[in-house]
Amino acid sequence: MDSYLHQLTAVILTYKTNLEILKKCLKSINPKVKILIVENSSRFKYLKEIQSKFSNIEVICSGSNLGYGGGNNFGLNKVQTNYALILNPDTVCKDNFFSNINKYLSGNIDFTLIGATYNNKTDFKPAGFFSKKDLKSAHFDKESNLYEVDWIVGHTILFNMKKFSNKIFFDENFFLFFEETDLCMSIKKRNEKVYMCPDLKIDHMGWKSSFNVDENFEIHSHKLRNWHYMWSFFYYNKKNFGYLYSLIKSLSRLLRSVLRIIFYSITFNKKQRIIYTYRFLGLINSIFLKKSKYRVNIDD
Repeated sequence: MDSYLHQLTAVILTYKTNLEILKKCLKSINPKVKILIVENSSRFKYLKEIQSKFSNIEVICSGSNLGYGGGNNFGLNKVQTNYALILNPDTVCKDNFFSNINKYLSGNIDFTLIGATYNNKTDFKPAGFFSKKDLKSAHFDKESNLYEVDWIVGHTILFNMKKFSNKIFFDENFFLFFEETDLCMSIKKRNEKVYMCPDLKIDHMGWKSSFNVDENFEIHSHKLRNWHYMWSFFYYNKKNFGYLYSLIKSLSRLLRSVLRIIFYSITFNKKQRIIYTYRFLGLINSIFLKKSKYRVNIDD
């Protein structure tokens, strides 16, 4: 089989990522694939060590933390190949990943996005539908070995760059969460194809690509994740289904957060109180049409 891996660029978005985690990801990538590391800050402190061990890597800095969507947009707009593979730095591509991905780079299969699946056991689904349709009922194309789906998870996505002539990828109003779901929604509205490939297997550590590996920053992790999850939840539904729909869908979550803040305050459970306080704050900001502004700064 001819190799088309020279047509692929792996885009890896980092934010002061743990070096050992990043190296595991890089070692799992076929050396024929171009790698573009986008450091979502002003300085990538492992530049010399990475470039001394890997000859196929370019590193660029975004200048500031642009979030998942903004940082990946920054990298995708630098890609010169026909295909790009977004990989979170806490993913590890399993054996045969790149021999299996090769056939999708030939130009013979029509797709816009292809997602991967999990090699390790997890409760998270790799793909799904916007309706209540179960993944087991997805249409399977035996020839291409692909399941046609509505959405795929964002840690591993193969982009057909020829489908994005306007160079518009993720909505940068999102900072964290729902970016890939929103992108998939826009692609399905264009009647283009989103697939999940069962032979593209990865191990995903999950939320361990940056400061959450340090227990000293655990509380910042909870604040950031919960604030942005609820902000993005409301914004995604407002954008795609309207303000009233999103408000109705969010009211039970708003009430639940208030009640749990009260309960965990009474029971002196600081961690849970913080989680639901920041869920409440993120949702309130989104309801009042405030920008996704909450950030955490991590000193070197």
